[in-house]
Amino acid sequence: MKKLFLGIVVISSVIGFKNDAFAQFKKAKKTEEKTDAGKTGTTGTTGTGGVTSTTSTSTSTAKKDTTIIKPGKRFDTTRDVSGKEYGGVVPTSKRNAYGYTKEPVSDRKPLPYDHIREDDATFSHFVWREIDAREKMNLPFIYSAKDETGDQRFFSIILNAIKNDSVVAFDAMDDRFTTPLSINQVISMSSAQSTLLDTTYAENPNDENVMDTVIKWKENLKAPKPDSIYKFRIKEQWMFDREASKFLVRIIGIAPLAPNPLPPGVKKSNAPPTYYPLFWVYYPDLRPTLSRTFAYNPKNIGGQLSWEEVFEGRFFSSYIIKSTVNNPGDKTLAQLIEDPLFRLLEGENIKEKLFNYEQDLWSY
Repeated sequence: MKKLFLGIVVISSVIGFKNDAFAQFKKAKKTEEKTDAGKTGTTGTTGTGGVTSTTSTSTSTAKKDTTIIKPGKRFDTTRDVSGKEYGGVVPTSKRNAYGYTKEPVSDRKPLPYDHIREDDATFSHFVWREIDAREKMNLPFIYSAKDETGDQRFFSIILNAIKNDSVVAFDAMDDRFTTPLSINQVISMSSAQSTLLDTTYAENPNDENVMDTVIKWKENLKAPKPDSIYKFRIKEQWMFDREASKFLVRIIGIAPLAPNPLPPGVKKSNAPPTYYPLFWVYYPDLRPTLSRTFAYNPKNIGGQLSWEEVFEGRFFSSYIIKSTVNNPGDKTLAQLIEDPLFRLLEGENIKEKLFNYEQDLWSY
């Protein structure tokens, strides 16, 4: 009986020893697979007296990473929680970043407009347009590179003009520039973290019957996401100058448009998004800044035009959304015409009416 008991104990210890050895072997195998490809390891067993009896060299091969990285969306990307996605400070280069000597443009000024007397403006109409930067011709409006003049996106240029060049922004409740906005109000519109404080109450972690007062910056849920401001509204006036016998256009104001966010819990539908103006900027006040900043030229970096030349030369694509031509109700084309295609056709009809007025003044 004792011999049987001793035999069972010996067999159990042998099985346990084998299980421990197999577990150690699996652990060593996993460690070896994690090593980098090309590395060699030396393992050996040392006998009595410190003499190495067996030495083997092995090469481990790392597994290839086959993960496919999909490019992110260009528009409507994730919001930057720092609130500095637009108009941030760009550090200047400590060396000349160009292969040639670049002349400074800090003293560059736009050419003044010719004075037009009210009696000489015998014909005049207001026109509202929208520029969609997703169109190929308007891609410089969303060129997101950094330069010595700062962020090259047009909305960032407007914000820098408001912060650094004393350009006044006006409330978007109307386009007559009646209510000026402070710099903090403008910045809070474009960043997720506003400049207003919000007081809330939270449960005390130590006592559930006590409510703690928490003061934090109020989150602006309506703040636009990075690269989601790609539309700009322009108010302009077309007029005929009798003294110069010239039909010309003057831009009055520019307003960046932001998409309306969906209410919490509402899923995105197939309907096109709606946009609202953040603020209005008086264009003559903005001209000095635009004359010192250059628009991206995809054909030739050395042949860039200033933003002031882009607007004065009409180097952009736009469509009419409203005009004073035969519009006694002061309504937009969207309020008058439901079909988007017919709204575009009506906008072209307004352009033709203005063009025909000028042509009918002359006899050939």
